[in-house]
Amino acid sequence: MLKIRFSRDAIAYKIGNFRKIQIRMQIGNHILKNNLVVAPMAGVTDRPFRQLCKKMGAGLAVSEMVTSNSLLYGSEKTKRRANHEGEVNPISVQIAGADPKMMAEAAKYNVDNGAQIIDINMGCPAKKICNVMAGSALLKDEPLVSQILKAVVGAVDVPVTLKIRTGWDKQNRNAIQIAKMAEDIGVKALAMHGRTRACAYMGDAEYDTIAAVKQAINIPLIANGDITTPEKAKLVLDYTGADAVMIGRAAQGRPWIFREIEHYLKTGTHLLPPTVEEIHTVMLEHLHDLYDFYGDLSGMRMARKHISWYTKGLAGSASFRHNMNTLQTIPLQLGAIDDFFAELKTKNERLVYAVTFDDETQEELAA
Repeated sequence: MLKIRFSRDAIAYKIGNFRKIQIRMQIGNHILKNNLVVAPMAGVTDRPFRQLCKKMGAGLAVSEMVTSNSLLYGSEKTKRRANHEGEVNPISVQIAGADPKMMAEAAKYNVDNGAQIIDINMGCPAKKICNVMAGSALLKDEPLVSQILKAVVGAVDVPVTLKIRTGWDKQNRNAIQIAKMAEDIGVKALAMHGRTRACAYMGDAEYDTIAAVKQAINIPLIANGDITTPEKAKLVLDYTGADAVMIGRAAQGRPWIFREIEHYLKTGTHLLPPTVEEIHTVMLEHLHDLYDFYGDLSGMRMARKHISWYTKGLAGSASFRHNMNTLQTIPLQLGAIDDFFAELKTKNERLVYAVTFDDETQEELAA
């Protein structure tokens, strides 16, 4: 199988031969404003982050996965994940589990609580998920996949989407079979991470497999994996024929990547980097949303990782991030951020990164 790697020469060639891509997309009865999707990420894509990404240009944001275990519906974590108050439509909720009946009940529960799209997780490679035969472990059992899809599609009157990987391991790639099955059962769109479960997040994404799946189905296909720049988004869309791209880790701390990609797909040109002042404001609004959503103590702790992501690669950020983890109150946290951005602004009006995503290693991206 051909391995595709995007060299700088290839990027330069593609820029020189720019072709506009259709960026509108529809899932069931929902017409999205563009074809840019925020990947569901545990502990990341909470309501504040989803709202922010939509504000910064994403056409759809999928929630972090919600358990299908009804015994946990009343837990604070599950109730918080099912909280969509004030969120921009359409609201997509991802559910995870391995029991068809429980998955159907979870779908109905979340639709009753505001979900307008139900997404089924068969892509998560985490051991704690796969050990209970959920997530990407389900790809080993195609009859069970069929039962789950039929149960969920039959249980709700909203569009159902599915997230998968290319297969269990490199010797067992069955994405085409799963994709065809999903389409036949009534799934309205498919998101696909271009790695097997065994690969986790290591190695190159398999865009060839994504392209093969696109050729085999008629429902919209969303490509996911290693999409970190506007150029990369266009290259993946061109190469695979996918209808949309799903952005995960590259949006952590840089949610404006969605407006940058949309602009590039429309025009073939780049937006200027955001100003220091704008991102200072964006960051503070995000943090206050986290404090309100989680409460002061949990919100402050949750904010630390976002602060780290926002500032990674900026001048002086290493010592700033180290100090941030020692601060124990919201006023101290906010004061340190104000000081950091004030210093940045004296050096440049716009954000300047010392390290780009293209130069980072997989380990750094996953950190």
